[in-house]
Amino acid sequence: MGVPRVLDHVVLAGPDLAAAIDDVALRTGARAVPSGRHPGGTANALIAFTVGGERRRQYLEVIGPDAEAGFAAADIARFGIAQRRAPGLASFAIAPDDLDASVDRARAAGLGFEVAPLSRSTPDGRELAWRLGLPEDETRPPFLIDWGSTAHPALDEIPTLELVAVRRLARDPAAESARLTALGIEVGTGPEGLEIVAAEADGLELDVAVEGGIATLR
Repeated sequence: MGVPRVLDHVVLAGPDLAAAIDDVALRTGARAVPSGRHPGGTANALIAFTVGGERRRQYLEVIGPDAEAGFAAADIARFGIAQRRAPGLASFAIAPDDLDASVDRARAAGLGFEVAPLSRSTPDGRELAWRLGLPEDETRPPFLIDWGSTAHPALDEIPTLELVAVRRLARDPAAESARLTALGIEVGTGPEGLEIVAAEADGLELDVAVEGGIATLR
């Protein structure tokens, strides 16, 4: 089991952001801190990941409707928020060395991606901007991200969690392995591999170190 170095962040989405933050804190002992609001009606809170005690450009994004701006879960289609009844892992992002080249390779492999800019405002008034490589089907992560000149949010003074392992659950592990490999992700059970596990439904799991053992987020 391992953590791919190309991993940028994992998205945990819920129909109520405050409740999702509370849920993660209860399960892990780490409380995500508010990090900003998006133009599409969502807001988020972050926890940085460490791996082997080393802080990386990797983090957990807890996301939900921007209640302060008047948005409800029913207003937000992204990450399946409108259909969610409880918080859970919804997607993950990778940060390739060259987003455009990675998108070109993905398209050559028959995977549909489009590139789009995005931004958000932080609570302290900063504007963060980045580019995304978005899959045609949002339910088939990852999406790609390029932070450009923006300071990576995982390096802010925010709480941390030790990330032990990431697993991709798949109904067809062989096909999923081929798809993720085409996106430049190391697949396997090595220390930097994304393990693919056969399951009845596609999904994602994270193991994080907590006091007394390991907690698994799904």
